[in-house]
Amino acid sequence: MPRPTKQQIDDEILEAAATLFARHGFKETSIQRIADAVGYSKTGLLHRYPTKESLQQAVIDRVRRDIREIADEVSALAPGPVRDRAVITSVARLAADGPGTVALLLTGLANSLDSEFGAAMESIGEPVFEAFAVDPEADPVRAIRVVGALGALAVAGVALREKPLGADIGDLIDVSYDALGHGREAPQQ
Repeated sequence: MPRPTKQQIDDEILEAAATLFARHGFKETSIQRIADAVGYSKTGLLHRYPTKESLQQAVIDRVRRDIREIADEVSALAPGPVRDRAVITSVARLAADGPGTVALLLTGLANSLDSEFGAAMESIGEPVFEAFAVDPEADPVRAIRVVGALGALAVAGVALREKPLGADIGDLIDVSYDALGHGREAPQQ
């Protein structure tokens, strides 16, 4: 069996950290807890990320990069059902590859700016709302639908991993897309 690459190890660490930060918060997630989750020693983890803050920043940078890529992919599409479905599809794929990333994204959108994550995660909300072509100040109802759609995706994805119900990623996309208020009919391009 080939040894994992540096990138694969970093991806594993960042995904585990994202999951734990989303579940327990930054203050309650220790370096030891993250090291245990990935099967490394605390010393080995600190060799890659010298502080918990540097690890938190790496996780946030990764989530921001992933969401920015999605926003850039859909930027040429007009706002509406086609663009929304493209965003949901990309986020569903991201959730399949890194459920912790999407859980942290949702945590960041749901927390107030006063919370431990709020200020650090604020920079992630911008590309999320940009991807969906929504201004939360001008259209708070649509912003709530976007958060609901991402929440539906995250919750359904976790539920299906925990107890498979015969659903697939297409079903996750449909459920999340429904939360945006478009219904089940596939949009025409």
